[in-house]
Amino acid sequence: MKLFLGNRNYSSWSLRGWLAAKQSGLAFEEVILPLYGEGWEEERQTNQHLAPSHGKVPVLWDEGAAGGGAVVWDSLAIVEHLADKVGQDRYWPSGAAARGLARSLVAEMHSGYAALRQQCPMNIRARVAEHRIDAAARADTVRILTLWAEARARFGDGGENGGGPWLFGSFCAADIFYAPIATRFVTYGFTLPGFARAYVEAVFAHPWMQEWIGGAEAEQWVIEQFEVAPR
Repeated sequence: MKLFLGNRNYSSWSLRGWLAAKQSGLAFEEVILPLYGEGWEEERQTNQHLAPSHGKVPVLWDEGAAGGGAVVWDSLAIVEHLADKVGQDRYWPSGAAARGLARSLVAEMHSGYAALRQQCPMNIRARVAEHRIDAAARADTVRILTLWAEARARFGDGGENGGGPWLFGSFCAADIFYAPIATRFVTYGFTLPGFARAYVEAVFAHPWMQEWIGGAEAEQWVIEQFEVAPR
């Protein structure tokens, strides 16, 4: 398998796709493409590996898939494709109630929280003090923390799937999809309740996240539109 990704520092969807690939346990090659850099528009138009997604990342080329191979883009589609290969239990918690809530959290993250994402773009290297957000982004934040609290209380440590620090006890697709939110909360200095602060710390301590963060810190590329000053 070959996974095409954007800059580690800025590309939240690439982080999700990469974590999904790591969770599969399958070998894959990663190709980093510097987004919005010199020659990017030409690259996205001419790179045959990006053609199916119209120049968007991540894109997974799975030449070993049944039926002559598969090309999968969009991080949620990548999760589902890999879950079909290695088993749904690798990505989703056990039990209908937990699995239903986890899928709902992932779907809401996939399609929602536009205000928070726009006002707090992912930038792992940055630390922004006194960053102000509007009412819509605050509402997104409250909604995310409410969902985290429900998942942790019902299915996390001490809940039905308890035993671990993750939203549903064990690391799953929900943690993959909310990992970039955890980085935003750190970048922009959000004040979090204790359970959420502990969860964010667990996300950052995960070995795969440490690997990704190390790669982000080592990158030389800078995308000015995602370098946000306090406001």
